[in-house]
Amino acid sequence: MKQHLKKLIQSICALALIAHTHLIFADTTADAETVFNWAENSFPEVLPGHKATQNINPWLFRFYPETGVYVGVNITDSNVYVLGGPWGNNVTIVETLSNMVNLIQNSGGNSSVSACNTANVPDGIIYSQSGNVVTVTTNGQCILAPDITDSANSNICVIPQQPTATGISTLSSNTITSSRLSGITTTIPGLPNPFQGIIDSTASVKHCTINAAVDTANLIVNSDICLDLTEALAGALSQFPIEGIQVTPPIEYASTGTYTSQTVPDCFATDATTVTDAFTGETWIKQNGNFIQVTN
Repeated sequence: MKQHLKKLIQSICALALIAHTHLIFADTTADAETVFNWAENSFPEVLPGHKATQNINPWLFRFYPETGVYVGVNITDSNVYVLGGPWGNNVTIVETLSNMVNLIQNSGGNSSVSACNTANVPDGIIYSQSGNVVTVTTNGQCILAPDITDSANSNICVIPQQPTATGISTLSSNTITSSRLSGITTTIPGLPNPFQGIIDSTASVKHCTINAAVDTANLIVNSDICLDLTEALAGALSQFPIEGIQVTPPIEYASTGTYTSQTVPDCFATDATTVTDAFTGETWIKQNGNFIQVTN
């Protein structure tokens, strides 16, 4: 029974972490993802719904079968193109990728986050940005939690790997202002729901990034997310009933919180739990008061 309960707690924590902003690495396609996400949210009549990015060298692109439109980036010339729909059968250049990203960043209201690769976020999560303040929300709806066995689904904000050392170090933390876990609780009288406390404490870990992107310095992200965990927890729940634990689907986790990032002189002199280098890809974890390198 203890093993079944441990597995369930681990699964719930992993899923709930998606509802909070944690910055990790992405590949070099982050700029293309920024443009694609912004375009989807800015022109829903032509680019309906969130589509997955496809890769056929030298193209990164998304296809919208409802309107027959392709939006793509040619990684050879770094230009943004469209095809189909209002543009017909002619491949039309829109702008250079770098100019598009600058336009989005300076617009003060883009629906993507320039500091994040949001390609793998679940459907129903909406982004908006004004200056250095980003809002991430599910608009009061509980959306299906993604498959946590796929590492690409583990975060809602992913830092692009840096091509050069920026010399910027940022310490980030997440503060939960409210949270609610429903559908699973203890039946022991007088004992508060232990699952919610475990989840909330797990989501409050601090992280520090060396050579961070300029866009992530002094970043503030306000989140209001609700996830339906029922389907994602199906495997763990198959071991029930467990004495003292009551499950009444749907299992939903809702939370509001604020993620903050501030520049620091030295990541290794902070109280962060983990440290990553956005240029080299190295990672350290604090163990017994010391940072131990775990990857190269």
